Amino acid sequence: MKLSEFLQPELIKVGLEAKDKWEAITQLIDLMVDAGLVRPEHRAKILEIVFDRERSMSTGMERGIAIPHANSSLITDVVGALGLSKKGIPFESLDGLPAQIIILLVIPKDKFQQHVRTLAGIARLFNHEQVAHAVRNAENAQEAMEIIKTEEGKDLFYS
Repeated sequence: MKLSEFLQPELIKVGLEAKDKWEAITQLIDLMVDAGLVRPEHRAKILEIVFDRERSMSTGMERGIAIPHANSSLITDVVGALGLSKKGIPFESLDGLPAQIIILLVIPKDKFQQHVRTLAGIARLFNHEQVAHAVRNAENAQEAMEIIKTEEGKDLFYS
């Protein structure tokens, strides 16, 4: 599943500022609640599930990218949000660099294959340094969304 299939400009926060990964995750979940993708009464439980997953193993990757994610039976479709931070947020990344691109995903518990494909597709997209650089430097949510759509359209190996 492509990032552009579930990401919308209102789910992208350019200028994300958070003192740590917990605050960043909270802000991104709040974007999903505000967009109506996570029911307000499920916010605390979704937050708990994502925090638990993050405590078990950091989702900070390399080169300033983090992909916090979790499975939940409280949702029926993949939901996600994207945060972009110029200065970066400590995320216990593999290379020790702060995360500037944070993609938060909540995937239905019964869709494991979709979970794996979605994570692989996002990793593949941001494995291209020019894509990561362009998204990192997007001036607004619409520009970030257009970069992602354009780049995903170019990748013939995307499934």
